[in-house]
Amino acid sequence: MAPHDATPLQVIRDNLRRWTDSGKACDSLMELFGGCRFVLLGEASHGTHEFYQTRAEITERLITEKGFSAIAVEADWPDAYRVNRYVQGRDQDADAAEALKSFKRFPAWMWRNTDVVDFVAWLRRYNDSIPKTMQKCGFYGLDLYSLHASAHSVIEFLEKVDPEAAKRARYRYSCFENFGENSQAYGYAASFGLSKSCEDEVVSQLVEMQRRAADLASRDGHVEPDGFFIAEQNARLVKNAERYYRAMFGSRVSSWNLRDQHMVETLDALVNYLGPSAKVVVWAHNSHLGDARATEMGRHGELNVGQLVRQRHGKSAALLGFTTYTGTVTAASDWDGPAERKRVRPALGGSYEGFFHDTGINNFLLTLRGVDALSDVLNQELLERAIGVIYLPETERLSHYFLARLADQFDAVIHLDETRAVEPLERTSQWEAGEVPETFPFAV
Repeated sequence: MAPHDATPLQVIRDNLRRWTDSGKACDSLMELFGGCRFVLLGEASHGTHEFYQTRAEITERLITEKGFSAIAVEADWPDAYRVNRYVQGRDQDADAAEALKSFKRFPAWMWRNTDVVDFVAWLRRYNDSIPKTMQKCGFYGLDLYSLHASAHSVIEFLEKVDPEAAKRARYRYSCFENFGENSQAYGYAASFGLSKSCEDEVVSQLVEMQRRAADLASRDGHVEPDGFFIAEQNARLVKNAERYYRAMFGSRVSSWNLRDQHMVETLDALVNYLGPSAKVVVWAHNSHLGDARATEMGRHGELNVGQLVRQRHGKSAALLGFTTYTGTVTAASDWDGPAERKRVRPALGGSYEGFFHDTGINNFLLTLRGVDALSDVLNQELLERAIGVIYLPETERLSHYFLARLADQFDAVIHLDETRAVEPLERTSQWEAGEVPETFPFAV
């Protein structure tokens, strides 16, 4: 217990656990998370090795020690399901890297990187080692960008179990065919009245599948045991993606909310399918998993996965965020641009990252839930950095910082002071060359 006159930095120092001895620090996380049904593990960027590595370490312990049976990630459902089949020994992929080959859409490095390969390989070994009577741990995607791949998967499933239903699905989804696989072009044309909306068709397809659920699920002679569940989820994704792409050209808040609501809807469908004892680890960006009500986002009307899961599940959900002060990151300079290894500027003054750096302790864990002294210190509104798939250091304050109250946003946070870029499986010449610090404007 810190004395009443302790400085904020001293309060942090008195309550942290050094992450250099991650075993003991992780023990305290197991105590915090072990009784939860949902553990949401964030990241402050989509391209930092230590975030991936540490999430994997925590997840492996949750699986082996606390009975977690699924990982749900910020990735497209069909691509992640190929990985799921591999880790459960139901695919012909030769190894983890091959199982990740469906991740072709930008940013491929987000999942096709050496840390994810290591984790997927570990998960396959774990599933192979447990008794056949135990439920194998799965790997699932939560995102909604795979409109066309998901539509194709629905048709492929129906062709195996009900060819007439497949014809109806193919006819409905042909509404998109004038745009090829360019979902944004469809969204633009439909939202501005330049083309017919496909909303009725995608809703009708999902409604038909849900109405015939028992019948379609029973026709399992030619499909995998979870074939109908996967197909129904793909149909739900097409419905939600169609709405999302139309919303893209209107309010940013609306499209963001639709995306995160879809991720939570998918998470709920997953746990309902896996059963009442299912416990799920979620991997996504801090901006999705930290409670939006404690951030500038929430004031602008945005909600997110962390907020919705907390509202639905209370203390059976735990939210962990990551921060870093400086280092390197894998990111692009433009959407659909090549992966680059960029220098991460030292965090701005007045930010949580800068505050944690000032402790003089490089890597540490702060458990925030139920620690009043930390709540008092970390519920002041400070800047927090978020680097997505694009990093623009020259406009960093505007592009990558928002205001937040950290103790309300997360139940725990891990600060890793200097971090390095995640290694893509396909290294570009830009990534290999890296970025030298001198490219930063001086004293900005």
